[in-house]
Amino acid sequence: MVSLTSHDADGGPGSGSYRPGYELAAERILELIAESGLRPGDRMPTENELAAQLGTSRTVVREAVKILSALGRVSAQKGRGLYVSDDEGMLGSAGWGGFFLPTDLDHVYMLFEFRRIQETEAARLAATRAIPADLHAIEAAADLCREGHVSGRTELFDRGDDDFHLGVAAASHNAFLVASVREARRLQRQSSIIGLHGTVGGHAPEAVAEHTAIFHAIRDGDPDAAAQAAAVHIDNTLEDYRREIQRRLFG
Repeated sequence: MVSLTSHDADGGPGSGSYRPGYELAAERILELIAESGLRPGDRMPTENELAAQLGTSRTVVREAVKILSALGRVSAQKGRGLYVSDDEGMLGSAGWGGFFLPTDLDHVYMLFEFRRIQETEAARLAATRAIPADLHAIEAAADLCREGHVSGRTELFDRGDDDFHLGVAAASHNAFLVASVREARRLQRQSSIIGLHGTVGGHAPEAVAEHTAIFHAIRDGDPDAAAQAAAVHIDNTLEDYRREIQRRLFG
């Protein structure tokens, strides 16, 4: 496995950039889930047991569990313990969430490869199937993303970005594409939060323009242009990830 950084479980200095201990613990808990073959709904070791296995404190493990709970990977049930979450979406609970490691570079690149396939096809179908309500939703999401960028409000940009991609998928009128786009973006968000500490997003100005190009192609009913614009957007987003990964690994 190739990881983004190398540190001890308490966040001490290592060969890469500094990362908080709870991020590293979250990463290693996911690795333990995968290595142990735990499936959604399975009970996990206790916080004390995880702390012993990871060689860190219970406080660090507790913070890591909070992150994984927020991301939908772990369920902390009061009085019962920790469980592998079984609330990962129509497609994710049975497969993707069980093996995806947010800091494994191979997994990150495969996820982008998959996103390119699904989102170019979603855009292509949207260009032939979108109804006025779909177009309105996509345009509104693109506008929200632009507003978030111009105002410097990251939460608006992120919400608009999610709404845009899911809006394009919804305009394909294919429920499986909608579910898979939602799940792939959820996993990508985990990679950003756990592996890259939420620092990805350097091509926001270009992303705003790329959203516009996708929307215009869908609005104009041009499937090839829509697919090409979506491919360019995914490729540029991947380059953003690559730049941040290189920065973290090599400074």
